[in-house]
Amino acid sequence: MRIVCIGGGPAGLYFGLLMKKRNPGHEVTVIERNRPYDTFGWGVVFSDQTLGNLRAADAPSAEAILDAFNHWDDIEIHFRGRSVRSSGHGFCGIGRKRLLNILQARCEELGVKLVFETQVVDDSAYDADLIIASDGLNSAVRQKYAHTYQPDIDVRDCRFVWLGTKKLFDAFTFAFEETEFGWFQAHAYRFDDQTSTFIVETPERVWRAAGLDEMSKEDSIAFCEKLFAKYLDGHSLMSNAAHLRGSSQWVRFPRVVNKEWVHWRSNANGTRTPIVLMGDAAHTAHFSIGSGTKLALEDAIELANSISAHPGSHPDDLAAALKHYTEVRSIDVLRIQNAARNSTEWFEHVDRYTSFEPEQFAYSLLTRSQRISHENLRERDARYLSGFEDWLAKRAGVERAADKHSIPPMFTPFKVRGVTLKNRVMVSPMAQYSAVDGVAGDYHLMHLGARAMGGAALVMTEMTCVSPEARITPGCPGMYAPEHLAAWKRIVDLVHLQSDAKIGIQLGHSGAKGSTRVAWEGIDQPLDDGNWPLVSASPQQYLRGISQHSRAATHDELRAIEQQFVKATRMSIEAGFDWLELHCAHGYFLSSFLSPLTNHRTDEYGGSLENRLRYPLQVFSAIRAVWPQDKPISVRISAHDWVEGGNTPDDAVKIAQAFKAAGADMIDVSSGQVSKEEKPVFGRMFQTPFADRVRNEAGIATIAVGAISEADHVNSIIAAGRADLCAIARPHLANPSWTLNEAAKIGYLEIAWPKPYTAAKMQLERNLERERAQAIANAGLTAQQRAQRAEGTV
Repeated sequence: MRIVCIGGGPAGLYFGLLMKKRNPGHEVTVIERNRPYDTFGWGVVFSDQTLGNLRAADAPSAEAILDAFNHWDDIEIHFRGRSVRSSGHGFCGIGRKRLLNILQARCEELGVKLVFETQVVDDSAYDADLIIASDGLNSAVRQKYAHTYQPDIDVRDCRFVWLGTKKLFDAFTFAFEETEFGWFQAHAYRFDDQTSTFIVETPERVWRAAGLDEMSKEDSIAFCEKLFAKYLDGHSLMSNAAHLRGSSQWVRFPRVVNKEWVHWRSNANGTRTPIVLMGDAAHTAHFSIGSGTKLALEDAIELANSISAHPGSHPDDLAAALKHYTEVRSIDVLRIQNAARNSTEWFEHVDRYTSFEPEQFAYSLLTRSQRISHENLRERDARYLSGFEDWLAKRAGVERAADKHSIPPMFTPFKVRGVTLKNRVMVSPMAQYSAVDGVAGDYHLMHLGARAMGGAALVMTEMTCVSPEARITPGCPGMYAPEHLAAWKRIVDLVHLQSDAKIGIQLGHSGAKGSTRVAWEGIDQPLDDGNWPLVSASPQQYLRGISQHSRAATHDELRAIEQQFVKATRMSIEAGFDWLELHCAHGYFLSSFLSPLTNHRTDEYGGSLENRLRYPLQVFSAIRAVWPQDKPISVRISAHDWVEGGNTPDDAVKIAQAFKAAGADMIDVSSGQVSKEEKPVFGRMFQTPFADRVRNEAGIATIAVGAISEADHVNSIIAAGRADLCAIARPHLANPSWTLNEAAKIGYLEIAWPKPYTAAKMQLERNLERERAQAIANAGLTAQQRAQRAEGTV
């Protein structure tokens, strides 16, 4: 093949040498606009895992890179005069110039043609079988064929400057300093025997407030030297961007995503040449997870592998190889970019976490990308994590016994008003559609009783309706008739008698989403007969052309519904519930007031967010006034409507602040289900960032929900201060004793089981311990080797 790589960065050079190594008959040319030894930036970072991938692809270049690496295991975090160090992270630093020189030398050794000081202005000047567009972040090729690639470039908020220093850091160092303008942070690491990278970053608003937008390059470097002097030990900061002047050296990171990675160019002779994006031209990942160069090199490896797997000379073979390349890499890149997005947002909003004590601030930083989890940290540095768990447990009012293991965060107690929960796990409200005329029967006794005995601290009823017309389906339970009170009291008494769990009731009204079939007969589908009239904030049809039409509730109806909530609250007190939750989410009646998608009223209950909050707050205040002062009330909200023009996480913070001011104790942070036009972005713990924002911006305790499925998730969320409780739904349907089972899985033996279940506890713990031992033996790895192989990012 005739191959031309436009751009002589890591992607173009590495792909060139890999292809030439695999088939010396390939004619490979790499074209670079800079001189042979020109490059910008200081050092780059790899994980140990990345180095393993390089060894497998080309051992000689990998060994040369390894010889030039500076390796460290530690991350050190400086915050508010304290330092926290964690080990076992296994990362390497190398100068960008040194890396390129190694790849250039390997290319020359293999016979790759290197062309320098050539700016490619027109790819059509190159007659080749394959063209690689590895021309960087501001790719001219990508811009030329933007109609095919369909790039999406998101310029992030923080400004950063890439500097160097002769101060040699012995760990990957994060330093945070507060100024009168706001917070600045430094990312520093050694990359050779003489130099360290020193990146200074701050949000755009802080950068401008500090006047850095008007400073000369020299003055802004002096500003950084003074700000971070305690970490530099008298060393200066250096810039190698001689071509930049003043504030232009401070840039904002662009996150690049392309819908397509291959453009087929039609040639004059009737042939077609594929032009393939690679490296920063195809995608970017924020430097805070150190993955940009990693992604570029792994692009090269995968494309070379894909071509080797489709070795034929027919154009269809190359097309199949490129299809495989884009399918595989787009998945891997998306995973890294999701982690990078989480990390980027953490640094953009450092002030969200600066009220944390240094111990929790450091943990939050280490786990910010959600790729390093609680148990992953234990593998890397068990001593660090055990000490942090002891600190966290002590803050919760408990200490481990001298002969016991540290207490995982999910098993620390949590007190709200006069109610103390034994741990941080809650059985989420889950619609069961099994009531008869609103009465919770034997099914609910079994369902909630089993889960109360399963180890969770709090079990919640499904949405319990305040009137017959408030039901979602005929199978929904209610709290509006004497027989409802008696049925619920029977269940509450059982939970209190047979377990040490607390039980809460979620009160709600279906609004425009009512009068439908039970889920397994057609979710959200209207009843065939027996329908009841629907009211909501404004006229609405939830499913266009299918659902019943609701009408706007009148003022008299609003007063009547408010009193129905009050009556249900009084009945809940009599039933003995420990906790009450007001359902203001998912498009139901109270939610329909909060969202601009469903509230088009022109009275005092419509318009601005303040007005849209008015009625839900009115109902909340009415139930808070009668609910016992020593018992908590939480409010479930939809933090994101996932529809343009709907509520966003910014609105969720304001909504939470309003409920907090009205006396709410916690916000149960869900999202969506307000409109069928929604386009949610799903994933592991995908709603936890909303709980994080509400907790740490509105200053109110939160409950995290959504795709939280294992102890590791719960421990990470609680320990990082992203939420105070975790509501587990579907895993609890599959296993009523989910909490007990997860404790055994992570080896926490101190959790109490119901006495009749003691034999099962011991059996389960023995079985799981044998499985862990066998897995370790099969892997044949030491603990240190397992930590090095554990995938994660700085």
